[in-house]
Amino acid sequence: MATDMMIVTNTPAKDLVSTNFAYCSLVDLRHLAAPGSRLVYALVGDTWYLRVSTGDAIPVHRFIPPENFNLALLTLELDFLSKAKAREEQSDVPVNDFAQCFTVLQVMTVGQKVTFEYLGNNFLFTVNQAVVEGVENPDIERGILSEDTYIVFEAASGSGIKITNQRESASSNIFRQKEFNLKALGIGGLSAEFADIFRRAFASRVFPPHVTSKLGIKHVKGMLLYGPPGTGKTLMARQIGKMLNGKEPKIVNGPEVLSKFVGETEKNVRDLFADAEHDQRTRGDQSDLHVIIFDEIDAICKSRGSTRDGTGVHDSIVNQLLTKIDGVEALNNVLLIGMTNRKDLLDEALLRPGRLEVQVEISLPDEAGRLQILEIHTNKMKENSFLSPDVNLAEIAARTKNYSGAELEGVVKSAVSYALNRQLSMDDLTKPVDEENIKVTMDDFLNALEEVKPAFGASTSDLERCRLNGMVDCGACHEHIQQRTMLLAEQVKLSKGSPLVTCLLEGPSGSGKTAMAATVGICSDFPYVKIVSAESMIGLSEGTKCAHIVKVFEDAYKSPLSIIILDDIERLVEYVAIGPRFSNIISQTLLVLLKRLPPQVRKSRLLL
Repeated sequence: MATDMMIVTNTPAKDLVSTNFAYCSLVDLRHLAAPGSRLVYALVGDTWYLRVSTGDAIPVHRFIPPENFNLALLTLELDFLSKAKAREEQSDVPVNDFAQCFTVLQVMTVGQKVTFEYLGNNFLFTVNQAVVEGVENPDIERGILSEDTYIVFEAASGSGIKITNQRESASSNIFRQKEFNLKALGIGGLSAEFADIFRRAFASRVFPPHVTSKLGIKHVKGMLLYGPPGTGKTLMARQIGKMLNGKEPKIVNGPEVLSKFVGETEKNVRDLFADAEHDQRTRGDQSDLHVIIFDEIDAICKSRGSTRDGTGVHDSIVNQLLTKIDGVEALNNVLLIGMTNRKDLLDEALLRPGRLEVQVEISLPDEAGRLQILEIHTNKMKENSFLSPDVNLAEIAARTKNYSGAELEGVVKSAVSYALNRQLSMDDLTKPVDEENIKVTMDDFLNALEEVKPAFGASTSDLERCRLNGMVDCGACHEHIQQRTMLLAEQVKLSKGSPLVTCLLEGPSGSGKTAMAATVGICSDFPYVKIVSAESMIGLSEGTKCAHIVKVFEDAYKSPLSIIILDDIERLVEYVAIGPRFSNIISQTLLVLLKRLPPQVRKSRLLL
């Protein structure tokens, strides 16, 4: 490759300075040209942004482009050459006309800085991305402009330039990865929920702004993840924030926003949106996506008027959030993700379309989801040969009905603790540990299942207390009744037309009604079996009793198959032969709950 030292001199015409070309004499041009080629390319100097003066000597090398050298994509960041100019005015740059300043057959390299003049203003562009056709992960990101090269213009931060009329690409770079492996992200059993979130909240953002503007729609600016504790709401929100390109997500715990000073709480809310406001004001549609994650959003966004603290702070927070999300100067570059276990406490105005409109329930995982979660939490020990070959994760997933993701993690931790404990000696805790002998076995997991119980599981211990001496054979009639009740459980389990089945066991005191109901609950193998008895409500007020009963039913709706045993129902309603007779509040609550069908969305089935 020819190498020469050339001397810098003035250009023949001033307008040649901003053309992104190097000019030389005809003799030197012929010297640098490759044999048989009419085009001449040269590497000028050691960098692509030269600061030289007249008389400087610069090394010039002949450059012969390879065969596959055409650029498929070129991303340029625009800025004013003068920072003072950027502070003085905001400029709209119509890039359709602007792209004509570039000619084909020019070579562009990542990091290259070029000055040019357009409509009397001096601009500077920096090459941020140069993708050659058919080449992945090139050693040097460099290529030649062709007629098919797609040029994307971006405004530099704080430049005051607003890109307009950009011919957008078929998709945006909102996500950092080309594809999502939820298992690699530590998310198990939530594929359907994530697909729903992607369709409703991100599908419109993947397409360029001009497509959504032609469709006449606005991006979703808020979503709410709700469901039982430990099901992965916070994990999913955190991973969504990490997957998105743009600013680092702001994670805010609800109570952290509150302040004892007047007006300070509202200011804290406004500060969360300050960066997004500035970004949208300066960059317009090119603004980055700002993600704000509210954990325990029910702590600050309770229904207006429900809090009797006399300050009105909670009402002001809701008003401030509503204004920022969907007010007169609503932001289009913000995604607010709220998480809560108590959706019923939130202000209804916050849940309408235009605000937290995407509401996804993160429910208890099914058997396939539980298997994914167990594989995620045991992957490391399996790779390092700490997991015994006898461990059957599919069997553990089948045994862990109604376990949440956090509870499954607790099962794995408990199993590991059994394995580690075998390697320790209580007589000498300083004894070296033999890492090679650490094995987590199936027995460790079975012991862990006895230790870690699901919050929405069967109350096995309470049911066993109801039949301490087992079931006594009381004749054919008694056996017939038990078979009928077990058939009702099978009906709930198998029949799609029976989401709710109620049954009343009647008889004198001590005849075995409670024991039979407990036996049905244990033998049915339903994941959620709860007994509601009067002895658990001693000393409680009527309102508290009603709330307790309602909570049992709400928990049952979260499980696919549930049995609720209302033991000694006359004591529950406080029935007496004389006087007020019974508690009207509790009886009315039971009358409503006994007729209410489980939610169809969750496909829950219930036996009472």
